[in-house]
Amino acid sequence: MSENTQKDRKLFLYGSFYLAGTGALAGLISNSLFRRGLNVTQAAISSSLPMAMMPFLATFLLYNGSVLGPLLSGDLNCPTCALIRGALVGVVGGGLYPILLAPGVSLRLASKYNTAPIPEKGNMLRYWMDLSKPVLRKMRAVILLQAVFGTYLASRHFDTYTKLAELTFDPKEEEIKE
Repeated sequence: MSENTQKDRKLFLYGSFYLAGTGALAGLISNSLFRRGLNVTQAAISSSLPMAMMPFLATFLLYNGSVLGPLLSGDLNCPTCALIRGALVGVVGGGLYPILLAPGVSLRLASKYNTAPIPEKGNMLRYWMDLSKPVLRKMRAVILLQAVFGTYLASRHFDTYTKLAELTFDPKEEEIKE
């Protein structure tokens, strides 16, 4: 096998793991940012583990279910559709989901260890908006990178699948048999 074919094969087999890994990294970053905003220094490992694993699993399953599975079953034949799906999986599974998951984990720890004052019921929405704005500003680059990486991965998967389909279903071979 040529070196280029070997690279395509590895990317096709492990690409969704790479995207999921960057989603887990985004979960760790968002967890860290919210923990800093709430002054939580305790239970770093116990809050980081679910913030890494849940986005990893969600991104992996979303990508395999919406891009790779339909591509291999022949239900996804449009390159633009594959790119959009890859970008959406990168943004939603690897970017927004970790950001939406982190405040709940951090608030639970802040209330448990009493590191930040918890607002009253009427001020909760305003409190979360004030806390989330700087985190969302910092996470914009991560979301953009996830979108670009998801698009790139879907593009490479579609190209590899197209090459594989051409090798498997060669029209010249069918003409010879007829």
